[in-house]
Amino acid sequence: MAKRSGAAAVTGGALLALLCPGVATADTLPREVTGGYAALTLADRDVSLDVAEPAVRGSGDRAWFPATGGGAGPEAGGLDVELGGTALLTSAAEKQLPLSGLRLELGGDTGTLHARTAVDGQARELVLADVTSGAAPVVRTSGVTWSGLRAALTEDGAALLSGWSGAEFATGDAFGVLDVTVGTAGTAAGDTPQPTPTATPTATPTEPKQAAAEPAAPTATVALSALAPGAEQRVTGAGFEPMEVVLVSIDQDTRYQAVADGQGQVSRAFPVYDTAVEGVHTVELYTVTGGRGAVAEFGVRAPE
Repeated sequence: MAKRSGAAAVTGGALLALLCPGVATADTLPREVTGGYAALTLADRDVSLDVAEPAVRGSGDRAWFPATGGGAGPEAGGLDVELGGTALLTSAAEKQLPLSGLRLELGGDTGTLHARTAVDGQARELVLADVTSGAAPVVRTSGVTWSGLRAALTEDGAALLSGWSGAEFATGDAFGVLDVTVGTAGTAAGDTPQPTPTATPTATPTEPKQAAAEPAAPTATVALSALAPGAEQRVTGAGFEPMEVVLVSIDQDTRYQAVADGQGQVSRAFPVYDTAVEGVHTVELYTVTGGRGAVAEFGVRAPE
C-alpha cells in the first residue's frame, strides 16, 4: 500500500456486531462452524496491528481472531464466518482505527471481508476488502483450512484508510493475508439419520449416571532440556480437542500456530534466537480462545 505522511483523522465511538449479506450466507451452507480462527498478517509495515480480546496478537503485524459462528461448505469452498475481537490499526502518527464485527465470506475462489468501525462518532459498516484464493481448501474430517487468502482494499476500504491516516490508499491495494482454519460439524445439515419410532418399553430401574469427568488439562514437553542460541527446539502438546487451534508463545511472544490432530496432539519446531540469553526460557501452548494451555521450560546455554 502506498503511504505518504499527513494529518490523521480521529476515529471513535461504540462498535457494534456486524451482520452483512455476502458471497455465502451461514444459513445456506451445509455445515455449522464449531470453532477455529482467522490469522491476519498486514501487508504494510507503516500501519501496525494490535487487537482487543478475545483476539490474540502475535509477532509483528499478525493476529488471530477466533471464529464465533457461521457456516461452511467444504466441498464447494464456501465459508461465512464471524470473527471475535477487534483489530486496532495504528498509523505512523499514532492514530488508531478500530475494526470490529469482522466477517469473512467466501464462495469458491473469491469473497469479501466485512468490518464495522466508527468515524466521527458514527458507526459504519463496510466491505473492507475483496478476498481471493489461489488454492483449494484443505478438507479434514472435522474441519477446513484456507491458506494464503489475499485481501485487497475495496473502494470503500481505500477511502476509509485514506481518510483516517491522511495517506493515499487506492482500490486494489493489498490489505493483508488471511489463513483460516475452522472446525465443522461432522455431519452436513439434513444428513443426520432420524430415529425410527418404536414402542416405549416398560421402565426398569437403572443405576444413577455418574457426572462426566473433567477433561484432562493440556500438557507441553520440549525435545531438548537445554540447547545453544540459534539451535532448533521442538514442543509437543497433548490434551487438546481434535482440530483445536493452538498458539505457540516463546517467552510470552506469540509466534506460531498449530492445529491439533485427531488425538488432540500438536507439535511445532521453532528456532531459538541467536541473541537468547543464558538461562531458563519458556514455551507456552494455549488455545486461540484462551482458557486452556500448558507451559514447558528449557535452558539456553551460554554461547561458546
